[in-house]
Amino acid sequence: MKLNYKRTILVGLAFLSICAFWQMYDGVIPLILKETFGMNEAIAGVIMAADNVLALFLLPFFGSLSDKSSAKMGKRMPFVLFGTGLAVILMNLLPVFDNAYAASAAPWKLISFVVVLGLLLVAMGIYRSPAVALMPDVTPKPLRSRANAVINLMGAVGGIIYLGLAAVLYPASKTENVPHVDYQPLFIIVAALMFVSVGVLLLTVKERKLTEENQALEKEHPEWNLADDDGSGNERLPAPVVKSLIFLLASICLWYMGYNGVTTWFTTYVDEVMGQGLGGSSTCLLVATAGAIVSYIPIGLLAAKIGRRRTIMIGAAALAVCFGACYFLTTAFHSINAIMFVVFVLIGFAWAAINVNSLPMVVEMCRGSDIGKFTGYYYTASMAGQVLTPILSGALLKYVSYRTLFPYAALFVALSFVTMLFVRHGDAAPAQKKDLLEHFDFED
Repeated sequence: MKLNYKRTILVGLAFLSICAFWQMYDGVIPLILKETFGMNEAIAGVIMAADNVLALFLLPFFGSLSDKSSAKMGKRMPFVLFGTGLAVILMNLLPVFDNAYAASAAPWKLISFVVVLGLLLVAMGIYRSPAVALMPDVTPKPLRSRANAVINLMGAVGGIIYLGLAAVLYPASKTENVPHVDYQPLFIIVAALMFVSVGVLLLTVKERKLTEENQALEKEHPEWNLADDDGSGNERLPAPVVKSLIFLLASICLWYMGYNGVTTWFTTYVDEVMGQGLGGSSTCLLVATAGAIVSYIPIGLLAAKIGRRRTIMIGAAALAVCFGACYFLTTAFHSINAIMFVVFVLIGFAWAAINVNSLPMVVEMCRGSDIGKFTGYYYTASMAGQVLTPILSGALLKYVSYRTLFPYAALFVALSFVTMLFVRHGDAAPAQKKDLLEHFDFED
C-alpha cells in the first residue's frame, strides 16, 4: 500500500488557498486599520484577534456539521466550495472600502469595512475544518502521517506564493512616502489563487467515491483501529503526567504569544520603526518561512536522537535570542539588510523545532481513543495565545513604544522555555522514519 502523492497534493490545494489568505490577512489588514482608518494599536489588536476568537467556535462547529453532511459530491466539498466562493467575493470588497475611505472619509465606509471583515472571517471558518478533514477521509490510516506532511507543505507553498507576490508588488520604493497604498491588485491575485486552487480540487478529487473506497479498505483492516486498554473510557492520567501536560500547554500558549505577536505586528512595526514598506517585511517573513521548510527534515532527525523536549527547548532558546537580536537590528538600522535575513532564517529553524514536536508531545500523554480530545487541548492553548497577544502587544505598541515588540516576544518565548523545564512526560523517542517526507509531519 502506497500513498497516492498526486491525489494528496490535489487535496492540499484547499489548504494552500487557506494559508495564502491568512498570510495576506496578517500582513495587510493591520496596515489598513492603522494607515487608512487611523485606528490605534489597541483597537486594531482587538480586531486582529477576532479571527482567533471566532475560530474557537467556528472550526469545531463546521467540522462537526460537515461530519453529518450527506451531499452528493461528498461531506466536505460543499463547505469548501461555499466558504471559498463567499470569501473570494467578500475579500475583494475590503480594498474597495479602504480606497473609498482614503479618498473621502465617512463613518459608513469604516462600518462597512468592519462588517465585511467579520463576514469574511466567518466565510473562512466555514471551510477550514472540512478542508483539513478531507485528507483523512480519503487516506488510509497508516498513510496519514505522510499525507499530512504533503498537506502542510502545500500550506507552506501558499504562504510563500503570497509573500513573493507582496515583495514584488509592494517594494519600499513603491510605498515610501505614498499617501495611500492601493492593495486591490494583491487581493485580486490571492482571490484568483484561491478560486483556481479549489476549482482544480473539485474537478480532480471525487470525494464521495474516494471516501467510500477508503471506508471499505479500513473495514478490511480492523487492526488499524486503536482501542482503550480496558474499554472503559474512564482512564485517568497520573498526577505527574497531569502536571507535565499543564506545563506543556502553558508553554504552547506562551510561545504562541511571543511568535504571533511578531507575525501580527511586524509589517506595521517595520513601517513605523524602520520606514520600510510591505515588501521589506514580506521578504523577511518569506526568508523565515523558507528557513522553517528546509529545517523540517533536520529537526525530525534531531528529535529522534535527543528527544522532543530537548529539541523544543533548543528552539525556544534560539527563538528568544533571535527576537532579542531583531530588537537591536531594527533599531540600529533603517533598512532591511543581510544580517536580518540570517536572523530570520534562524527564526524559521527555531519555530520549526518548536512547532514540529509540540503536538506529538501532547498526544503522547494520552491513550489512542483520546487523541482528538488532547488535540483539542493543544488548539485551545495555541488559540488562547493567539487571541491574547494581538491585544496585549497592540496596547504596548500604542501606550509604551513600538520598540517593545521584540522584547515582548523574547520575554514570552523565554517564559515558555522556563515552563518546559517542568515537563517530564510526552518525550517518547519517535520511531525511525522510513520515508524522509514523514519528518515534515506537523500541524498548522
